[in-house]
Amino acid sequence: MRGARHARWGATTVAAALAATACGGGSSADGIGSAVLSSSWGDPQNPLEPANTNEVQGGKVLDMIFRGLKRYDPKTAEAKNMLAQSIDTTDSQNFTIKVKGGWTFSNGEKVTAKSFVDAWNYGASLKNNQKNAYFFGYIDGYDKVHPKSGSQSADTLSGLKVVDDHTFTVKLNQKFSGFPDTLGYNAFAPLPRSFFTDHAAWLDTPVGNGPYVVESYTKGSQMYLKKWAGYPGSDKARNGGVTLKVYTDNNTAYTDLMAGNLDLLDDVPAAQLKNVKGDLGDRYINTPAGIIQTLAFPYYDKAWNKPGADQVRTGLSMAINRKQITDTIFRQTRTPATDWTSPVLGPEGGFKAGLCGTACDYNPTEAKRLVKEGGGLPGGQVKITYNADSGSHREWVDAVCNSINNALGNDTACVGNPVGTFADFRNQIGQHKMSGPFRAGWQMDYPLIQNFLQPLYYTNASSNDGKWSDEDFDKLVDRANAETDPVKAVSTFQQAEGVVRDNMAAIPLWYQNGSAGYSERLSDVALNPFSVPVYNEIKVS
Repeated sequence: MRGARHARWGATTVAAALAATACGGGSSADGIGSAVLSSSWGDPQNPLEPANTNEVQGGKVLDMIFRGLKRYDPKTAEAKNMLAQSIDTTDSQNFTIKVKGGWTFSNGEKVTAKSFVDAWNYGASLKNNQKNAYFFGYIDGYDKVHPKSGSQSADTLSGLKVVDDHTFTVKLNQKFSGFPDTLGYNAFAPLPRSFFTDHAAWLDTPVGNGPYVVESYTKGSQMYLKKWAGYPGSDKARNGGVTLKVYTDNNTAYTDLMAGNLDLLDDVPAAQLKNVKGDLGDRYINTPAGIIQTLAFPYYDKAWNKPGADQVRTGLSMAINRKQITDTIFRQTRTPATDWTSPVLGPEGGFKAGLCGTACDYNPTEAKRLVKEGGGLPGGQVKITYNADSGSHREWVDAVCNSINNALGNDTACVGNPVGTFADFRNQIGQHKMSGPFRAGWQMDYPLIQNFLQPLYYTNASSNDGKWSDEDFDKLVDRANAETDPVKAVSTFQQAEGVVRDNMAAIPLWYQNGSAGYSERLSDVALNPFSVPVYNEIKVS
């Protein structure tokens, strides 16, 4: 895996960050404060290249240090123009994008059309091994810069052309009516020239164009982001900065919050849900988010990719008592899933309650029959792999296994298989080391049904960690993307989702709310529909 190095920046700056976090607030005449808040966090899997970050912890930082052509409204998730002056098309295949003037990176360099084109070419290139390269797959010439096999025959995407400092054109290799709404995703962020001229230095100290700048990072400890005073956007930081503190157990973070050693915890552990309302009162947030939790499978393992395996997976799904688990463990912060998207999308956006059908109903008798008819559990037992550095996962994995064991009448049919840290867990997944089902939560990148399906289940897609592949699914996704009528596009995506259901490509567990708790020092705290704190809006007293 690329990018193993991690920055260990100035101890002096870290000390200053800690001092700022501990001290009281301060507010200037324009209402923008100077005090720093502290927030719970986990080390990102990779250095913070926008096209190489596809997990939540790294994504939080990118949301703070970058702004793209679009930005998703913190309340509604609507894709609104940010650096884009306009994105025009007459055929949903050829787009002219105009970039607003007056924007710079934090190093003073102007953000231009070339800043986007160079960044996208870098992200798409096979030789750069970027995890989000697939997001550029609909741009003409992708097959030359990122072929399915062999070496690339071009270094740049033929579908990208710089017209002038503030204009570039994009030609797609097929119609994709939803393309403009994807451009708020961090993979499409612009990059400064320093990213290319001194890449190692950029990785040590990332330079972006968002309301914060990275001042320091010590892996396993914390990252300090300072408000960028010269930020030209309208969404300026209303605090002096954020110290992201690394926790390997959210229960410890909760204890620190209650003790006054942490300002913001953005994932309340399951063990504390029974206490959190009494502990925090109206400083507890519980709000719907575009997140679904599933169990994925390693289709590169023949045991899970043979005739009858779909029956075994469906049987396991029917052995899980979702309602009992969400009621007893998650206390109104999870809802049993009945499809593979999220209610946040709404019916018009593609959410279809009940699409999973009886396969998501708890039915021990049918579960036992299907597992037996499908050839039984591979090796006689399933081990659910998960990262152990979150206070939430062990409890629900144990509960899922207990439910499966009870349904199948076998106390050892299912066991949990913890991996120490999130980064190690993701690395093992990336190295195809899973031998059974594994935790696969998905937080939407942008509010389209396409985003809940294509990145996860399309052949060789960027987040298709289990390497599932189905020709019928791929064809339906291609048809849906080419459809210019939004209603027809959603309907076709739902047909593709039906293929996922019929194969039980992954087991949907529950829809997840965003949950957070914060200290008395903070106000105007909110989670966006992606369950990420809107850091720039937070005030510190």
